[in-house]
Amino acid sequence: MAEEAIKLGGKKEGMFIDKVKAILPEGGNLNLCLTCGACSSGCPATGLGGMDPRKFLRMAALGMDDEILKSDWAWWCTMCMRCIYVCPMKINIPQLVFNIRGSWPRETRPKGILGSCDMALKHDTCSAMGASEEDWQFVVEDVAQEVRENQEGFEDLQAPMDKVGAEFFLNQNSREPVTEPDEMVPLWKILHIAGADWTYGSKGWAAENYCMFIADNESWKHIIEVKAKAVDDLKCKVWLNTE
Repeated sequence: MAEEAIKLGGKKEGMFIDKVKAILPEGGNLNLCLTCGACSSGCPATGLGGMDPRKFLRMAALGMDDEILKSDWAWWCTMCMRCIYVCPMKINIPQLVFNIRGSWPRETRPKGILGSCDMALKHDTCSAMGASEEDWQFVVEDVAQEVRENQEGFEDLQAPMDKVGAEFFLNQNSREPVTEPDEMVPLWKILHIAGADWTYGSKGWAAENYCMFIADNESWKHIIEVKAKAVDDLKCKVWLNTE
């Protein structure tokens, strides 16, 4: 006679239990989790704050919402997805972490990520450094001109801006044009030597999206829409994100 699986229960109901069930693959049963620890073994955030993915998941399943929301571990998780790859049940723990991040009041989320998200919303450049379209275009043109004038073999180097019909729409890390503009040049040289047909956009050029990491779905969606529109408006074939 087959024994019934031990079921998680008790008096305490938590708002994250349904979220835990929702991230199980079809036919998955959280009660069959053996707490094998595979998820924790390769997790770069294991041990931080006395927490790990296995413990975090079980706390959510047991309705320990207050304890979870008092822990900063949801923000220490890198969401690298290693836990999913090794989990025999394929439980999407990063999705649980994302849901929990979204449960924090927005103003209490980590200031660094929050600030970068808000900066990206200031202009259609989507720059996490708050760079405007005018600043961005000036830096690119200035650096490209300096390369042409001072670096042998690259007298014809171009860093195109808003080139309609280019094959590649290139995104750029926001920090480089603001703090380390010369760091953009090596990739330009590679594209130049390869004869690639590429362009930057004056809009939607920033590569990162901090609003995703802060679990601000509406802002995340807005930034992606701005970037996608910039690619479509220039009729580029490939959206090339260096991040």
